[in-house]
Amino acid sequence: MKILIIDDEKNICISLKNIFDDEGYTSQYANTCKEADKLLDEFDPDLIILDVKIKDENGLEFLESIRKRNIETPVVMISGHSGIREAVQAMKLGAFDFLEKPLNLTRIKLTVRNTFDFYAMKKDYSRMKEVFVEQYKIIGNSPKLLEMLEIIKKIAPTNTKVLIRGESGTGKELVAFAIHNLSNRSTKPFIKFNSAAIPTELIESELFGHEKGSFTGAIKSKKGIIELADKGTLFLDEIGDMSLSAQSKVLRVLQEGEIQRVGGSEIIKVDTRIIAATHKNLEEMITQGLFRDDLFYRLNVIPIYCPALRDRKQDISVLTEYFSKKFAFELKIQRKNFTAEALQILNNWSFPGNIRELKNLIERLYILFEGNEIKVENLKQFTPSLSFNNEDNFWYETKPFNDKKFEFEKLYLEKQLEKHNHNISKTADALNMQQSNLSRKLKELNP
Repeated sequence: MKILIIDDEKNICISLKNIFDDEGYTSQYANTCKEADKLLDEFDPDLIILDVKIKDENGLEFLESIRKRNIETPVVMISGHSGIREAVQAMKLGAFDFLEKPLNLTRIKLTVRNTFDFYAMKKDYSRMKEVFVEQYKIIGNSPKLLEMLEIIKKIAPTNTKVLIRGESGTGKELVAFAIHNLSNRSTKPFIKFNSAAIPTELIESELFGHEKGSFTGAIKSKKGIIELADKGTLFLDEIGDMSLSAQSKVLRVLQEGEIQRVGGSEIIKVDTRIIAATHKNLEEMITQGLFRDDLFYRLNVIPIYCPALRDRKQDISVLTEYFSKKFAFELKIQRKNFTAEALQILNNWSFPGNIRELKNLIERLYILFEGNEIKVENLKQFTPSLSFNNEDNFWYETKPFNDKKFEFEKLYLEKQLEKHNHNISKTADALNMQQSNLSRKLKELNP
C-alpha cells in the first residue's frame, strides 16, 4: 500500500514517512500542492495524508480539485489550526477522516488501517455488485427483445404494477431485476419469492411474517419478505401457484400498502413495489375459481411478455457466445468454438426450455466435452434430445395446429422470398398468387 504525505513541515513528513515505512507501507511526501500534483500521477498513492494549510496554499481546495478530476483516492486531512468548520467542509468534500496536530502515533496508525480496510470493503462491495448485476444481464438484439427493453425503460422509474408473462426459462426474473435496477429503488433490496417452491401452508408466514407462538414452531417473531423489501422491490414469481388466501392478502398490500403478520393484530405500513410473474393462463384460472380476478386486474396494469427463444432466434448465436465466455471464465478453461454446422443446428432448434435449456446445454458441453471445437457429432453425443434433422424437428414438434400452420406459412413464404431475391411480384408469379394476396398474407404473418 502506498501513502502520499502532503505537508509544508518537512519534519512532520519525515516522521510520518518513518512511521509508515515501519508499518510496511511505501510512502513519499510533498511540501507543496504542485509537488503533490506531480506525485499523484508518478507515485499513484492508495492513501493521501493532506494538511489543511500548506504554506500559502489551501489543502481543502486541493482536495476539491482532485475530486473534480475523479481521483477517488481516500484522503485523511490533518491540521493544527483549524476548527469545526474546516472539518465539516473536509468531510463534505469526501475526506475519510480529520485529525488534529500534534498527531497521536496510535491514532494515526489506526486511522490509516481503518481507511484501507474501509476502502477494501467498498471495492469488494462494488465488485460483488457488478457480479450480481452481470448475472441479471439481458442478452440479445432481436426486435422483440429490444421492444421489451424499451417498455422496461419506460415503466422502471414509475411505481406502476407489472405482470411478467412467458414460458419457463424465458428470463422473467431478469426482466423484474431490470425494472428494479433502472428505478429509484435500485439501492434498496431486490427480493425474489417463488410461490411454487414454498409449501402452501408456509407461504403466508414467508410473505407476511409471523408473531411468536402463532403456530407450532414459531419460537420467535419473524419479519416477512414483503416487510424486508420495504422501499425496494419484491418479485413474486409463479404467482399462479399462490393460494386464494395468500392472494387476498397480497391484494391488500397492493391496495392499502399494509400487512398483518400471521398471528398478529398490528397493521404494518410498507412501501414495497411488487412485480409478479407467471407462465400460467391466469384468465383461464379465474374462470375456474383458482385465481382472484381483482388481484389479476391490480397486477396486470402493465403486462410484459417475455418472448420464447424460438421467437427471437437471431439471439441464439449471441447467447451461445455469451454463455461460452461465461463458462470458460468460471471453469478456467480455454474457450470452445462452435463450427458453423453446429451453430446452424442450434439456430434451428425450437428450444422448448428456452434460454435455460441453451445455457444448460453449453454448460454441459464445457464440463463433459474435452475438445476445443464443438461439432455436430459432439452435440449429438452430449445432447441426445436435440433434433439434428431440421425437417424432423419441424414436423414432429407437437403444438396447436393453428400455431404450426402459422409457422409453416411464415417459413415457406420467407424461403420463397429469399429464392426470388425478395421480389414480391416474382414470388407471387412463382406461387400462382395475386401480388395483393401475397402482400396481405405477409402482413398477417409479420404483424
